[in-house]
Amino acid sequence: MYKDTNCGDPRESTVNSQITVAGWVNRRRDHGNLIFIDLRDRSGLLQVVFNPEISEKAHDLAQTLRSEWVVQVTGKVVARLQGAENPDLPTGAVELSVTDLVILNQSITPPFEISDDIEVDPTTRLKYRFMDLRRPRMQEILKLRHKVTHMMWNHLTEEGFTQVETPILIKSTPEGARDYVVPSRVHPGDFYALPQSPQQLKQLLMVSGVERYFQIARCFRDEDLRADRQPEHTQLDLEMSFVHQDDVMAVVEDLYTRIVKETVPDATVSSPFVRLTYAESMDRFGTDKPDMRFGMEMTTITETAATSDARVFQAVASSGGSIRGFVAPGCGNYGRRQTDNLTEFAKSSGAQGLVFIALDESAPSIDQLEEAHIKSPLKKFLSLDVIKQIATEMGATPGDLLLIVAGTDKLVNTVLSNLRNEMAKRLEMVDPKELAFAWVYDFPLFDWDEDLQKYEPAHHVFSAPKAEHMEYLDSDPSKVIGTLWDLVCNGSEMGSGSIRIHDKDLQTKLFNIIGYTEEQIDDRFGQLLTAFTYGAPPHGGMGLGLDRLCAILVGEEAIREVIAFPKTQSAVDPLFEAPSKIEDQQLEDLHIRVVLPKN
Repeated sequence: MYKDTNCGDPRESTVNSQITVAGWVNRRRDHGNLIFIDLRDRSGLLQVVFNPEISEKAHDLAQTLRSEWVVQVTGKVVARLQGAENPDLPTGAVELSVTDLVILNQSITPPFEISDDIEVDPTTRLKYRFMDLRRPRMQEILKLRHKVTHMMWNHLTEEGFTQVETPILIKSTPEGARDYVVPSRVHPGDFYALPQSPQQLKQLLMVSGVERYFQIARCFRDEDLRADRQPEHTQLDLEMSFVHQDDVMAVVEDLYTRIVKETVPDATVSSPFVRLTYAESMDRFGTDKPDMRFGMEMTTITETAATSDARVFQAVASSGGSIRGFVAPGCGNYGRRQTDNLTEFAKSSGAQGLVFIALDESAPSIDQLEEAHIKSPLKKFLSLDVIKQIATEMGATPGDLLLIVAGTDKLVNTVLSNLRNEMAKRLEMVDPKELAFAWVYDFPLFDWDEDLQKYEPAHHVFSAPKAEHMEYLDSDPSKVIGTLWDLVCNGSEMGSGSIRIHDKDLQTKLFNIIGYTEEQIDDRFGQLLTAFTYGAPPHGGMGLGLDRLCAILVGEEAIREVIAFPKTQSAVDPLFEAPSKIEDQQLEDLHIRVVLPKN
């Protein structure tokens, strides 16, 4: 070994020890007679001192050191001079007095300083990701990710699960996004697909008698990217036989509670997790992934607002739309600039506008509101009685700001949900240390696609309808509620699960409802339907994003921050400059001709 001690290990208890350390030069300071460097490895920093009276040879060589050079240093651990300690470093009470220095490798000038305090262009970070990963924070993130996956292995093994790897090269079986495809050289004209998830494979494992399966699975989806998406991601995939919805939830809830408590001890997590039906979540928060760390829940005021003289409210109500809003506490004193800013934010989410009603804090109570206590762009169209009734229904008090949106249910929910989250940030209601998990369940089994004029599966087509809703499959599929659920945390979807269909006829019926022909069914799902005829047990499971979990644990919004080598939002890898063209000979071997669009 080039070292017998890590840079982050020496303490006062190791003073007078003779040690050898190795790492990167993080910083060099030349004080003339003495040269100091901060030596860094994955464990932390250690101050190293070159004194010509201790070793003139090492001191002379230290004058050549530059940032990110790799060195080996031998010396004695000594206590720092009184007043020279660094309380911000675990090793800040000691330093290494050098007797020998070996330069293991040199470095050209780095593209950026290896520091958590330096802002670096994201593309530059990814192009030099091998340098970016040297930063202490990135090292800690990699360690946390390892710890999380290690805990998943241990916990699920203790719960009787068996880890099984499933193929990466499979058949294209569309599950909502485009597949990445891989041409076959051995079978010209045929293609493999990279799995969007191991869905059919894990169900086949249940038919195979595995009963409890899990895998840290790589998944691939050719879809438009955003902060919480990547072309390839990792998920905890698990499946269980002979279970109901609550059984799967219980396993995941125990696992995630344990992960949070053991990886982020200063975080707060409440267990049991909150449970909401999909309908309740949409009604209270306007979204199926609510942030439960703060209030500002929504209220429907359609009937009351429609009695006013405001034509916009009357028109929306008569067309079957909704008028909803929430209360921003203590914001009744907002000025024109602030309300205009909120209106622009609402418009950026798709709203035509935003109605606000500001209540002056000087009003004794809602019942005693007077015209002088109220500010609103619709004030002359809303009688005092209507405003009082709206304020009462929304649970407002004097000094509050009522934010109201009118339109279709989908539009209103989207705008208010986004605005609610924005207001929580502005009012500093969000506790970054709190992880508020919640289960959202009883989703509709199907969504109606207006463009295609057909039903699409809300989650995926393998999810079972609730027994009491089976009758609607033939008469009105829009009424069917599935045994579907999501795990959400702090406004992000962590994963989805369902009880699966294990009956061939029922599975075929769902394929028919979403418009698959018998030929398509046999081609894409024949292997699964055949397996169902050989005694398939009832089963269910989940796919849970590992990247999203780690991002939330470390307080990052973008999952690329917790992936060692991620892509940009345009699905480009700046480090390897991928995707890239391949040689003509490779195309010829694969019997492929590339025809690019003219533009």
